[in-house]
Amino acid sequence: MNIFVPSPHSRRTFLNGLALGAAALAVPGAFAEELLRTPRQTEGPFYPDHLPLDTDNDLIVINNGLDAAVGDITYLSGRILDARGGPLRNALVEIWQVDKNGVYIHTGDSNRAKRDSNFQGFGRFLTGPTGEYGFRTIKPVAYAAGPTMQRTAHIHFAVHAKGQEKFVTQCYIKGEPLNEQDSVLRGIKDPKARESVIVDFAPVPGSTIGELAARFDIVLGFTPEDTHTD
Repeated sequence: MNIFVPSPHSRRTFLNGLALGAAALAVPGAFAEELLRTPRQTEGPFYPDHLPLDTDNDLIVINNGLDAAVGDITYLSGRILDARGGPLRNALVEIWQVDKNGVYIHTGDSNRAKRDSNFQGFGRFLTGPTGEYGFRTIKPVAYAAGPTMQRTAHIHFAVHAKGQEKFVTQCYIKGEPLNEQDSVLRGIKDPKARESVIVDFAPVPGSTIGELAARFDIVLGFTPEDTHTD
């Protein structure tokens, strides 16, 4: 299993972000009211039909491979929270997305001959006490989803939390031009809920290779009384 090791500066920035997220959870009364719940979205047709041999949280390098995936390296992190802002421990977070060529690892993708074989395409992470997750992946790209449909850039998420049915959503890139035309994103009618799944993919300060960082917190639709997380 790969455990990604970012460059020293990028790694420090990434870990600092995790620490800030944990600190926010420690502020008394920080989540007195229920939070805006993350909207569910379609799983889509391309959840992997055959999981890759490597399913860790580093999608850039497969197992002990020497070649890295093509794309803008992105450190994607966030927290899995209940409706009152409490962290969910031992929640299994899965992500999947297209590679730089707009191809999923699913065998049904019609463009699979163009797939970047160095991109894992799918990853998993089990949250700790703060509900934090982290992945190293690439910035997603838009792709043709059919003869007349173009999907804006996005990353699929599935969360498996104890005592709850699987929760599926997607996150999108702030400022992506195709966001306004994407039927799946525009299907979220509440403007605030729609805005909650659009996140900034910002340059990592000091990175010499153009690395990015994005943060996406997922708020599930239940409270601590509904489930036990330990």
